[in-house]
Amino acid sequence: MARLDFHGSLLALFCLFGSTLAHGGHENVPEGGAMSDDPIDSTLWTHMIMMGITFGIIFPFGMVLGIVRSRWHVPVQIVGTVVAVVGYFLGHAHGGRQYSHNAHASFANWLMLILVAQVVLGVYLRMHLKRAGQERIRWIFVLAHGILGKAMPVISWAQMLFGGIAALGFCRGDHLGQCLAHFIMGSAFIAYGILLTILLLVGQFWLRRTGRSQEFFDSLVIAAWGCVNTFTEHRWGSAWVHNDLQHTTMGIVWWCAGLLGMWLSRNRNGRPKRNLIPAIVILMTGYAMSAHPQSLMISTMIHSIFGYTLMAAGITRIIEISFVLRDKPTISATDVSETNSFQYLTPFLLYASGFLFMGATEEQMQLLSDAGITHVSYVLILFSIAFILFLFVNVLLHIYATHAWPNSEHQGGAAASGPNARKPYMNGRARSASEAQQIHDAETFELHGLISDDEHEDADVASASGEHHMGPKKATDEENPFIKE
Repeated sequence: MARLDFHGSLLALFCLFGSTLAHGGHENVPEGGAMSDDPIDSTLWTHMIMMGITFGIIFPFGMVLGIVRSRWHVPVQIVGTVVAVVGYFLGHAHGGRQYSHNAHASFANWLMLILVAQVVLGVYLRMHLKRAGQERIRWIFVLAHGILGKAMPVISWAQMLFGGIAALGFCRGDHLGQCLAHFIMGSAFIAYGILLTILLLVGQFWLRRTGRSQEFFDSLVIAAWGCVNTFTEHRWGSAWVHNDLQHTTMGIVWWCAGLLGMWLSRNRNGRPKRNLIPAIVILMTGYAMSAHPQSLMISTMIHSIFGYTLMAAGITRIIEISFVLRDKPTISATDVSETNSFQYLTPFLLYASGFLFMGATEEQMQLLSDAGITHVSYVLILFSIAFILFLFVNVLLHIYATHAWPNSEHQGGAAASGPNARKPYMNGRARSASEAQQIHDAETFELHGLISDDEHEDADVASASGEHHMGPKKATDEENPFIKE
């Protein structure tokens, strides 16, 4: 009966979804135009708010809760799905301003199909079916559910950008090329800032397992992006116009510098080594953009501030690696979660650079110029958005870290005691009994003869009272030079 109900609900959902694929109401749009002259009505505003909250806030929270196996994952995703479905139908039922065919409307159907696939996979996994060999193929559905869930924020980001572009009627005709360049590059800077934030706060253990320095991956992406820019910024076979030469030469610099950065990311012994090449590339890109010629004064000012912000990101990265970290991967070798306040500057400046560049398209600049808005007010608004996004990413990473790296008092009393207990790795996975025993034996061998009788007595008292620790105290590691890292 449960199986029939599940299949019936799924069929009804697909039928309901299919009935809305045809979006009418385009008859009021002038021929060749992007939208009608009608104002945006309350229904469409409600659609924008609901979808923004769902895909921009609720689903990312649910994704992190799912990664840490929180019991709140399912309720949060159910709420997000309900709000998303309601918002989707509101987007097809609004009056007022009507739009011609656009990427936002087309991509919305694919986004909802992905959401439906996520719901189906989630329901299937919650049913825990074990017959007919389904337990052996369960890992496939787990993998698919995880991949789609982690891809959802990226897909949602693109769809929200499409929505803003469609609402204003931008990026059409001759404006399409520069519009794509601004939004793709701006999003890339923001994504780079988010990745730096992840590596800074929770990614150091993963980085150690790869056996490579962070600059290897930075340089790899820079080299790949440079190759793309070298052959796409100019229409080969035609005359060189506008800023084609500057964009193409910047692409050449990127892949040349990226190859160098990859080479310098290891020393002669094959160990990971820090280098400044990615930071220098960011600095040079900011310099080039700060001197980018523009037709409007406000556009020139916005591009200049964007360039200066990007230059600041490169400079702060150089200072961080050279003087704050002194070429080390982290501040402390014993506590990789320890972060210097200066290290937050580079990621945030990349967020701000991305929003500045996305907000500097020709049509946006013309709209601001016609409205009489100064570049100072506009820059402050964009920086405010960067602050909010930076806060949101830090909140999500805090939720992940507090679940993946719980304090000793949250380990569960007797269940976490003893050398053979399953103790968590710092990334949230559990050690097996044999691994825990090996680590315990190694620590006992290394500390043998270095602990006084008083410390033995303290340890016995702590063990009898039920106090347990995930590892040696930081102060002990720093004060005892004989303990190996």
